[in-house]
Amino acid sequence: MQKVKLGKSDLEVTDICLGTMTFGEQVSESIAFEILDLAVDQGINFLDTAEMYAVPTREQTYGATETIIGNWFSRRPQVRQSVVLASKVAGPSRGMPWVREGEGLTAADIIRSCEGSLKRLQTDYIDLYQIHWPARPVPAFGNRYFDPEKTNPDQSSIEEQLRAMDRLVREGKIRYVGLSNET
Repeated sequence: MQKVKLGKSDLEVTDICLGTMTFGEQVSESIAFEILDLAVDQGINFLDTAEMYAVPTREQTYGATETIIGNWFSRRPQVRQSVVLASKVAGPSRGMPWVREGEGLTAADIIRSCEGSLKRLQTDYIDLYQIHWPARPVPAFGNRYFDPEKTNPDQSSIEEQLRAMDRLVREGKIRYVGLSNET
């Protein structure tokens, strides 16, 4: 399997990434283990998950995908060192009150969410930790540009969010930061 450098990082990832958002909803843990084993056996080293998965997102399955991957890691401890693990902190809950009681995305929220992900994933670090829908008016659904006039002063700034991510990097809990679902 061919590997490519991920952005400007030192992460070398396969050009195929295994998305796991259905693990814990449409895909049972035992089938997820089979899929993960098959992917690694075929040379795939890039796994993507998020705290809000499984999808469709429901309170009952919040964090289920990370838990499944963590259980897989615990049964295959040698695998963690050979895969590049990407996860995401959910942005503002936008209709999901079980995510941070329906509140926004502060620096403290990011720190707590990362620590929760690390526990569910049963690992000491996440290779790529992304903000999954940042707390800002992102251009979506046909809009192409960020409009700073639409910024909600009650939400934490993107700077505050990125400072929290920087703290997690300095603490060794994440290696690199990213932004998902953003232009």
